[in-house]
Amino acid sequence: MSSPVPSECSPAPARLWPGFALATAGAVAFSGKAIIVKLAYRHGVDAVTLLMLRMLIALPMFLLLAWWAGRGKPALSRRDVRVVLGLGFSGYYLASFLDFAGLAYISASFERLILYLNPTLVLLLGWVFFKRRVTGRQLTALTISYSGVLLVFGQELSVQGPDVGLGAALVFGSALSYACYLLFSGEEVQRLGAMRLTGLATSVACVLCVVQFLVLRPLGGLAQLAPEVLWLSLLNATACTFAPVLMVMLAIERLGASLAAQTGMVGPMSTIVLGALILDEPFTVWVLLGTLLVLGGVWLLTRWR
Repeated sequence: MSSPVPSECSPAPARLWPGFALATAGAVAFSGKAIIVKLAYRHGVDAVTLLMLRMLIALPMFLLLAWWAGRGKPALSRRDVRVVLGLGFSGYYLASFLDFAGLAYISASFERLILYLNPTLVLLLGWVFFKRRVTGRQLTALTISYSGVLLVFGQELSVQGPDVGLGAALVFGSALSYACYLLFSGEEVQRLGAMRLTGLATSVACVLCVVQFLVLRPLGGLAQLAPEVLWLSLLNATACTFAPVLMVMLAIERLGASLAAQTGMVGPMSTIVLGALILDEPFTVWVLLGTLLVLGGVWLLTRWR
């Protein structure tokens, strides 16, 4: 789960380096989410419970963000409420749940590569829903990116086993759900502002995750959780969820959306490094080659718009 991208702006030269630092730190922090989830799974917790803990801790922070960003702004209209509810469901609740569920079956590095396909999915959805033209260059960029994912998928099958297909499908569903959010949130970003919309939509998702837990799991089960799960959830909610949202938003203000997005390419690489160092995930030439193909394809896609 990453932050929405507001409209482009021209960065002042003096603001470039702080912007790059914020964008890089935000990308690395976002990528740490998968590492924390994989560590928590080692203590026997399931996706429904783990996601609830993360969102319950993050809820007050996003409510505060929505209030702060909405100061002095007009109240939400009925249309705004409906749109925020829909975007919160698609962009943060459903995307987060599918992502957490998929991480039970695949490596953190493979998960990050699949999620990094977001720009390609936005392009394809724009073609499906709005009949936007897709050029031959863009199709070439898509082919390069998906070739990289298939390459790493083959590596995952040999290491993780046959459930890799299920995990990859769940995470791809997460990427698709968030791509829908990006595609349909543009008008609402202009109406409410990126920070206010992020705070409101994420708060909706937090509530949905808590309700999902109350429906599917007994409250008494929380008492059986290992203390490590609680500490990891606290770290996930703060350092890997709320903090990077702010950092990326501040980076976009200084760099513009395009430069900030390109800096985000450090995210998949940091996940691979952290996965190898912390989770002992294999780092092979196939993983490296697949990663370079995905990053290269997405970079070309941004260049050939």
